[in-house]
Amino acid sequence: MAPRWLRSLAAAPLVIGALLAVPRPAQALVPYVLVPGNRDLEAAGLGIAQAAARLLRLGQAEDAARLAALTVQLLPQDPRGWVLLAESQLRSNQIQKAGVALARAKQLDPKNPGIWFAEGSLALRDGKPKDASGLIRQGLKLDPKNASGYFDLGNAQILMGNRTAALEAFERAATLRKDFWESINNQALVLFEQGKESEAIQRWRRVLAIKADAAEPRLALAAALNASKAGSPEAIELANTALAAEPNYVLDSYQKEQLWGDRLRSATRTLLGRAELKTAVERAQANAGASSNDDEGS
Repeated sequence: MAPRWLRSLAAAPLVIGALLAVPRPAQALVPYVLVPGNRDLEAAGLGIAQAAARLLRLGQAEDAARLAALTVQLLPQDPRGWVLLAESQLRSNQIQKAGVALARAKQLDPKNPGIWFAEGSLALRDGKPKDASGLIRQGLKLDPKNASGYFDLGNAQILMGNRTAALEAFERAATLRKDFWESINNQALVLFEQGKESEAIQRWRRVLAIKADAAEPRLALAAALNASKAGSPEAIELANTALAAEPNYVLDSYQKEQLWGDRLRSATRTLLGRAELKTAVERAQANAGASSNDDEGS
C-alpha cells in the first residue's frame, strides 16, 4: 500500500502537478507601505499651505510658489491652495502660470471675491485696464467693503483716463481702511493732474503723517512744493531723502509705471534740474534699477 502522503497527493487535482513541474520565478520582498488617508493628506496639504503663506509674507515668493504647488497636488479640489499658488506666482512674475491657477480656482469657487480681485490684478499687470475694471467690479459685488479692490479699481480707471472715477475709488478705499496711505497718495496723483495742487499737497502731507519714510509721496510733494514755491528748502530736503530711499524715482519711465501723470512728471523734471540736487540726482541715476521697493504705492 502506498504511504498516506502519497495517496493524498495522488488524489489532488492534476493542476498541482503542473504547478510543481514548472519552475516558479523568485519573488522580491515587497515592503509594507503606509498609504496616508484623506485626513492625513488634508493635514499635510494645509501645513504646507501655511508654510507657503509665511514665505509669501516674508517676500520669498518663488519658494512660496514651490510649496503652494505641492499644496494643490495634495488638495486639488481646495480653491484656497490654487489662490495661494496664483498669488505666489504673480509676485514672482510667473504671470502665465498665475492665470492658469486662478482659472482653476474660479472653477472650484466662482463666488470667492478674492479670485475675481486677483484676476483683476493680473489683467492690470497684463496692460488690460478695461478687463481689470470688469473683474474687480464683479469682486466688489461679492465683497463691497474690500479696500484693496477699490484701490485696484482706481488704478484701472487712471489707466483708462477716467480721473474722476479713479478719485472716487481711491477715496472709497481710504474710507474703508484708515491707514491706507497708498490710496491717499494716489488721490494726490489724480488731484495734481486735475490742477488742484493745494489739495494734492494736503493729501501727500497726510500720507507722510502715516508713512514718514515713503519715497514716492516725498518726491511728489517736493515736486509740487517746488512748482508752487520756487526755491522751497523743504522741497530740496524731501527730494534728497526720497532719492536716497528709492533711486528708481529719478527715472521718468519708473514714475510713469507708478501712474504719475504728465503734469507731475514735468514738475519733477524741473525739480531734479535744480543745482542743489545735482549730486543726489547723479547718485540716484547710478543706482537706478539696482533696487525697487514693493511697498511703494501705485
